[in-house]
Amino acid sequence: MRSDDFSGSAGAVSSTSPAMKPGNQTAPDEGAEMAHFKTTVHVDGMTCGHCVAAVTEELESIDGVEEVSVDLNAGGISEVTIDSDRKLKHEAISEAIAEAGYLVVDNQA
Repeated sequence: MRSDDFSGSAGAVSSTSPAMKPGNQTAPDEGAEMAHFKTTVHVDGMTCGHCVAAVTEELESIDGVEEVSVDLNAGGISEVTIDSDRKLKHEAISEAIAEAGYLVVDNQA
């Protein structure tokens, strides 16, 4: 398994945490909800359900990843959303996607 923290954003990666926005910060206590992060990347080359499964499996191997969802655009740029309990490093995401045989690309206008 990979263990990484996202630091900054580059290319097609964005990360948000509603729990970390100003006004939403509270002192942690027992039973408090853990931080939740949503990271979105754009991936080139996926064409089918097998592609989606391969990318999902690789991303789920990163420590902290809770759920992966893919909006498949067969033969085009697909949007992959990663829900995690921590910030994820862009390098870890890109490496996992490359391991599945695909490439993270810049945002498309």
